[in-house]
Amino acid sequence: MTSAESVSEPDCLFCKIVAGQLPADMVVSTDRVVAFRDIDPKAPVHVLVVPRDHHGDVSVLASSDPALLSEMVAVADRVAGELADGQYRMIFNSGPRAGQSVFHVHGHVLAGASLGWSPA
Repeated sequence: MTSAESVSEPDCLFCKIVAGQLPADMVVSTDRVVAFRDIDPKAPVHVLVVPRDHHGDVSVLASSDPALLSEMVAVADRVAGELADGQYRMIFNSGPRAGQSVFHVHGHVLAGASLGWSPA
């Protein structure tokens, strides 16, 4: 898909960030993926990895464009390598009861500290 064919939603917060309509502290930018710092970090490194195209959640993305999901994981690994020791947790929330509040797929990259398991 070319940038002229990219998919966005006019009211989506992350689509607005991707389009440069809202500011974000960008960490990585590729042709298909951006990564920016979370405004409410839960770890010393807390970066959101977001595809430029709008997909509602990780399941939708996995079925419609698995290569893009793979690129998101590669960007997450790059972020952790550049900002931490290369060890990280990547979390996808899928649905409101799972904590998803922006319905544009995004992975949370958490790193820079010992991250014990916490289901909450």
